[in-house]
Formats: sequence, C-alpha cells, structure tokens
Amino acid sequence: MGPELTADLSRRERQIMDVLFALGQATVNDILRRIPNPPSYSAVRATLRTLVEKGHAEHLQDGPRYLYRPVVARESARSLALGHLVQTFFNGSAEAAAAALLGMARRKLTDDDLRRLAEQVEAARDEGR
Repeated sequence: MGPELTADLSRRERQIMDVLFALGQATVNDILRRIPNPPSYSAVRATLRTLVEKGHAEHLQDGPRYLYRPVVARESARSLALGHLVQTFFNGSAEAAAAALLGMARRKLTDDDLRRLAEQVEAARDEGR
C-alpha cells in the first residue's frame, strides 16, 4: 500500500491533494484556481515538489507543462483518512463514528437513504456471523 495520507501533510498539502483527487491530475494553474486563498505559483510548485518527495504525488511532463497526480487511488486515500479519523476521534469505534454521522445528517436523510443504510448494516451483520 502506498504512503499514508495522515498527519504528515500540512493544511496546504492537504488542499492540494484534495484538488489532485478531485481532478485526477492537475497543473499548478489548475490548483491555484481551486484552493482558497492560494499562495504564489512558486509556493504551489514547491509544495507539489514536497508531495512528490513524500511519495504522495507524481508528475508527468505534458509538453511544456507538468501534470501532477496522486500516487494513491482516491478510494485508498479515503479509507486511510477515514480509518485515521475513526482511530483519532472515536477511539477506533466505527459504531461511535457512524452514530456521530447519523446525528449530523438526521434531518437530511431520506427514507431511501435510511433504507440503504439499514441494508448495509444488515450486510455487515451477515459478514460478522
């Protein structure tokens, strides 16, 4: 498995990785257009260079420009980040994390959402037997 996307990323590095995951690949200018309060062009390039050195991103030459893309697949990064969140804020309890998410979304969940969640709970129960 690739590098873990956890505490070793700064806020700016996380913002840039978010753009790379959203777009699949991006130029420095793409990133500048998508992050809040963007720093200078050279600061984004320096941060991208750091992300490449850390093994989170890679670059490809596309004519005169560089395209950057994440090394870890979005789904893997999502699982790593969620696992880190559950471990850090919920003492490793998926139940506590799910309860917190349900509490946050209670008014926004439709009957179909609740049905699908119930099906996933039942499937998880069956896997555990």
